[in-house]
Amino acid sequence: MVYVAGIDIGSAFSKAVVMAGNKIIAYQVKPSGGNYRLTAEQVMEEALTKAKLSLEDIGYTIATGYGAVNVSFSQGAVSDISCLARGVYYLFPTARAAIDIGGQFTRVFKLDNRGRATAFLLSEKCAAGSGRFLQVIAKVLQIDLKDIGKLSLKSRNRVDFNTGCAVFAESEAVSRIAEGAAKEDILAGLHRALAAKVQTMVERLGIEPDCALVGGGGKDIGLVRSIEESLACSLLVPEEPQIVAALGAASMAGEQAAAIKTSP
Repeated sequence: MVYVAGIDIGSAFSKAVVMAGNKIIAYQVKPSGGNYRLTAEQVMEEALTKAKLSLEDIGYTIATGYGAVNVSFSQGAVSDISCLARGVYYLFPTARAAIDIGGQFTRVFKLDNRGRATAFLLSEKCAAGSGRFLQVIAKVLQIDLKDIGKLSLKSRNRVDFNTGCAVFAESEAVSRIAEGAAKEDILAGLHRALAAKVQTMVERLGIEPDCALVGGGGKDIGLVRSIEESLACSLLVPEEPQIVAALGAASMAGEQAAAIKTSP
């Protein structure tokens, strides 16, 4: 049995996926912290422990993400958009488009029937275009980020925000709290603001179903529902949306390992 791995060192979280053949046998997600090299070693070690393997058992590793150059034990690096497309294709072969909401950016891309990205758009360098937007507001509202989604679904009087800027939205959220607005109504309004940005990107790129939603944003059920409402379609959301790029990298590593094995 040939074991391979993919590792995605993102700006906020790092992920490792271990595969045997074409099957996922273990994965791990952890905050990236300030030392990407150390985090890469730790997240890989934790995934390998789950798989009951050691690094010596891994035949090929591909790195991706913001800190890919810090993965000293990989045999190659591939762009995160390519790895995301491959990961989406592995999970949802019918998908021809995907939305990736990460801690730093939101990306929308098309992919073909072989899991290759054919076109993509990246949000502007502003927190309001990424999951960072929700992290900021969660701190203002003094609630755990993981509770945002379910709480927002309880909204009965959504607050509409007048700005698309995270800095001004933070100030506006504070003002709405002072006015007595419920936290769930504020969150529903913020989800709608982020969904509107995603909708604009989708319309610019001209993507069509089936469409997947990946990245940390996929763990926020309120945001998922808001984007579905904006796009008037159902989205394909993985059980663990944060590991998709690492999964794609592992899938590519499997191809490389197979090519080496069959080469003369």
